[in-house]
Amino acid sequence: MTNRQTKRFRAFVVGLIIVAQPATSILQAEDTNTVDLIRQLQRRIEELEHKVKILEHDKGPDESASDAKGKERIEDLDQKVKVLERNHELDQEAAEARAKQAPTISLGENGFLFGSANGDFALRLGGLLQVDSRTFFDNSENAGNSGLLLRRARIYLQGTVFRYFDFMFVPDFAPSSGPTILDAFVNYRYSPGLQLQAGKFKVPIGLEQLVADRSILFNERTMATDLVPNRDIGVQLHGDFLDRSVSYAAGFFNGTSDGGNSGNANYGDAAAVAGRLFLQPLVKSSEAGLKGVGFGLAGSYESLGTPGAAGLPSTTGGSLPGYYTDGQQQFFAYNPADKAIVVAKGEHWRLSPQAYYYFGPFGLMGEYVISDQQVAHAGLGSMASARLQNTAWEVTGSWLITGEDASYGGIVAPRRPFNPGNGDWGALQLVSRYMELAIDPAAFPRFSDPRTSANSANAWSIGINWYLNHNLRFELSFSHTLFRGGGGAGRTAPATVTRKDENVLFTRAQLAF
Repeated sequence: MTNRQTKRFRAFVVGLIIVAQPATSILQAEDTNTVDLIRQLQRRIEELEHKVKILEHDKGPDESASDAKGKERIEDLDQKVKVLERNHELDQEAAEARAKQAPTISLGENGFLFGSANGDFALRLGGLLQVDSRTFFDNSENAGNSGLLLRRARIYLQGTVFRYFDFMFVPDFAPSSGPTILDAFVNYRYSPGLQLQAGKFKVPIGLEQLVADRSILFNERTMATDLVPNRDIGVQLHGDFLDRSVSYAAGFFNGTSDGGNSGNANYGDAAAVAGRLFLQPLVKSSEAGLKGVGFGLAGSYESLGTPGAAGLPSTTGGSLPGYYTDGQQQFFAYNPADKAIVVAKGEHWRLSPQAYYYFGPFGLMGEYVISDQQVAHAGLGSMASARLQNTAWEVTGSWLITGEDASYGGIVAPRRPFNPGNGDWGALQLVSRYMELAIDPAAFPRFSDPRTSANSANAWSIGINWYLNHNLRFELSFSHTLFRGGGGAGRTAPATVTRKDENVLFTRAQLAF
């Protein structure tokens, strides 16, 4: 290479270096292209270094000074590239730190979810809407029972504060009497086996009663649930041990009637205790057919300080306290022939052995309930009383014919959610049950008129449930109820109900999230 050619080439190299210097300012201004530009500069430096080595081999003595300056510029450019790389790393670390501290927000099949980055705070907003129909056959004496109804319309607000404190607030806007508060409680979760809950919530007795309303298999709960309390105000200690093999709950409550929801204050100086012990001894077994075995015992005891009708069963389906059918019609009422007023008085205890079995798509559950209550009425100025022991039992079976797994109180998640374009139709489930509620014979005739109230009701039901996806579900079922006793003269329930067997067709459209 001639001296003139060497000088021209060195001038070209210096020009490239000068052009490359402004690129560093562009890198700082446009962070999105930083990585690519750094790589380009590194390649240019390598090329320049290679060419310098070639020039060094052929350079003359008078070119040493100019060559030294070129090296200095290359080293300076290399240093700036390293600074840019480090700044980029710092930016990435800062972005990751901000992401870890940012709250999480999501919307999906489980509702609206909000949470802090560390999990100490969380909030879930969900809902339940059930639109039902009831069609009674040969039931002209009970006008208005057939038709459409808004069975439940609820908002679920639940979450966690300061990691260990969970809460739930559930209003229901469907009752004809107006909006009501179903659940309102706070739960301190020290560990899975040691939790303390206070507020208004379900009393831990009935097996079916403890299943969430969105997961019950039929439109209405069984008559065994008629004999257990629903929700009450209290304080409860509960938890699970040994990987859910042992579950327990025990608490103090105001006390409420069979099938009743308590108000927001004590109704009669009552003091109640309730508890439940449930075992799943084989839940960790290697045999799949044994994991779904569960059984337990639950009960309650309360004592009314002041006699009152509020301690008797609810008035569902009638104007007096009593028990009701699958179709929510009253077949038994505390309506003595002498028209005396019946009240709850003194002690009231319940006992409920219960069990279930689930294996793959198959499910079976059953329970037996005893409700022993002291009642009284004022007749001709004297107070007569008796202890009445009413009993009920039920067995419910289910089978997911599309093969999904069944579980106690679980939400069915179709393997192939509804999408007709792809030939997917969701999940189908067949359900059936048998139930009976028997009234203590001592109730007649002093506390109930045998001419109008039945002394027992037996019912069977069959149905099919269609789960389109995790949130949408349609139901169709039929129920037949047979009465023993009652059926006499009268234009209101329970006389009009017990004259004929009850036959009713149910449908439901449900949205839950």
